[in-house]
Amino acid sequence: MNLTVQPRTDTMSAAVVTGPGKVRIETLPLPQPSPRQVRIRLEGCGVCASNLVPWAGPDWMRFPTEPGALGHEGWGIIDAVGEDVHGFRVGDRVAALSYHAYATHDIADQTAIAPLPAALAGQPFPGEPLGCAFNIFRRSAIRPGETVAIIGIGFLGILLTELASAAGARVIAISRRPSSLASAERAGASEVIAMDDHWRIIEKVKELTEGRLCDCVIEAVGKQWPLDLAGELTKERGRLVIAGYHQDGPRQINMQLWNWRGLDVINAHERDPAVYMRGIHEAIEATVAGRLSPFRLYTHRFPLEQLGAALDMTRDRPDGFVKALVIYHE
Repeated sequence: MNLTVQPRTDTMSAAVVTGPGKVRIETLPLPQPSPRQVRIRLEGCGVCASNLVPWAGPDWMRFPTEPGALGHEGWGIIDAVGEDVHGFRVGDRVAALSYHAYATHDIADQTAIAPLPAALAGQPFPGEPLGCAFNIFRRSAIRPGETVAIIGIGFLGILLTELASAAGARVIAISRRPSSLASAERAGASEVIAMDDHWRIIEKVKELTEGRLCDCVIEAVGKQWPLDLAGELTKERGRLVIAGYHQDGPRQINMQLWNWRGLDVINAHERDPAVYMRGIHEAIEATVAGRLSPFRLYTHRFPLEQLGAALDMTRDRPDGFVKALVIYHE
């Protein structure tokens, strides 16, 4: 039997992207959970940089999107429970791995939600990107005493700086914006380098490492130049970790360099929902324990009606911007 908190209304609001840079808000019937699913009255959803290519309208993109589509960083309160759901009930606050979260409500499988403890009450918790940081960190296999360069200091890069520094690594943070470099220093980076000139950066890293280069380099931008730079900064038999999401076309690599140095190249992207959820659970535990401090990184908040502005800001990244949240209920 379905268990449901009587909603104030039988409708929800959802964003539909109708074309490049265009969005409208639709009113739709509330979805009903199937067996082993829950419905979540979302409090909000993080805005992911992976949305930006679809938002720009590449040839492969099809409009209009499904209602709520592109949003996948939601959290909120369970307000309906389908049959055969165990361990969760109406009223539980959860982070969700769901895929239509640019809406006031979304459906998630019971295996794709993580309970948020009372210590996080009132705090936004976009679980998916926080879980990604932990999964990338695990794949990076960073050890105490290593020198780690992180290229691209956005939300993910700051979290990885914090995790790597706490693990005892020496972190060199590389980014184009002064505010990002300042954030990296606050997160524990030992050195920061402005991402301006390719060869100057290489020479600076050689200077900082006495010519050895870096044990591990994490590329967290998703563009050609940072990928080129990452290879140049990785030492012989070092680890080149690709955390950036390269979705806007093919890439070229300097295979001669990668061959000669014998690099371990790690694509630190996960598609297994169970692995995603493991990272989210780890992020919850670390945040409650005070080992992770994401709340200061949510620099801008928007209502659902201003999703377009949130996406534009995520694209333009003005100085001081780290991450935008779209807020529905708090």
